[in-house]
Amino acid sequence: MASAATSSMKLNLKGFKSIPRFCSLISRSISISQSNEANEGWWNKFLHVRTIDPGKDSHSRLLSDSDLVYELQIHDIKPCSTELYLKGYEHWVHNVQEKIKDTSLVGSWKVLVGDQDQLVHIWRYNDYTAANRAMEMYCTDPELQKLQKDRVKLIRSQENQLMLAFSFWGHPIAQKWDCNYEMRSYILKPGTMIEWGNIWARAITYRKKNHAVAGFFSQIGQLYMVHHIWGYKDLQVRKEVREEVWRNPGWDECVAHTVPLIREMRSRWLTPNSFSPIL
Repeated sequence: MASAATSSMKLNLKGFKSIPRFCSLISRSISISQSNEANEGWWNKFLHVRTIDPGKDSHSRLLSDSDLVYELQIHDIKPCSTELYLKGYEHWVHNVQEKIKDTSLVGSWKVLVGDQDQLVHIWRYNDYTAANRAMEMYCTDPELQKLQKDRVKLIRSQENQLMLAFSFWGHPIAQKWDCNYEMRSYILKPGTMIEWGNIWARAITYRKKNHAVAGFFSQIGQLYMVHHIWGYKDLQVRKEVREEVWRNPGWDECVAHTVPLIREMRSRWLTPNSFSPIL
C-alpha cells in the first residue's frame, strides 16, 4: 500500500513538474498569434487591402459598393447553328440598347474549351429598377419577342444569373484587349462569401497587372457562385502568367485559404464575338 501511494505521489509530482512547460507553450502560442495578427494587419495596410467585417451590413452591400447589376446569360445552342445564332443575337443587342435605357452589353464570347456550342453574354443594368424594366420589355415589346422566338429555335438550353461586381475588383469596361479569356466559376459553401472576398481582396494585388477583367458574385440564380474573368493573349501566355504568380510570396497562402471554401469549380476558355464591347 505504501509503495503504491509513493508511486502515485511520484506520478502526481511528475505531472506538476510539466505545468510550467505547458504554461510556457501557451504563452508562446499566444505571443505568436498576436504577432501574426499584427503582421497581417501591417501587410493588409501595405497592400491597401480592405478587410470586410461580416456583422455590420448585408453581405452584398459589404462586397459591392455600387448599384450596378449584371446579368450572366449562358446559351447552349444546337450544333452547326453558331453563325445564324450570332447574327440574330447581334440584332438583339442593337434593339435592346436602342429601346431600353440604362441597359448595355458588357461582353459576349464563344466557348472554345469547355462546353461546346456554348455562348456567354454579360449585360449591365444601372440598378435593379433598370433590370426589372428590361425584363418587362423583353416580355412585352413585339420586336424583341420576335427576336427571342427566332433565337429559341437554335437553343438547346439556357440559364442566367443576376450578379454584382466585387468592389475590390472594379467594373469591366469596354476596350480591346486583343486576347482570349478564361472565365473561372466557383460554387462556394454557404456562408463563406465574405471570407472569399477578404482573401481575394489581397489575392487580386498579385494578379491585377495580368489582365484581371472582371469579378462577380451571384445574387439571383445559382447562389454562392463567383465568376472571375481573366484575359490572356493565348494558352502559352496563360501558362507563363500563372506560373509567375505562384512565385510571388503570399499567393500560395491565398490559394490555400480559398480551396476549403469551394464546393465546385470549372473553367471556360473563351473568344470574343465580333460585336462584344470587350474584345
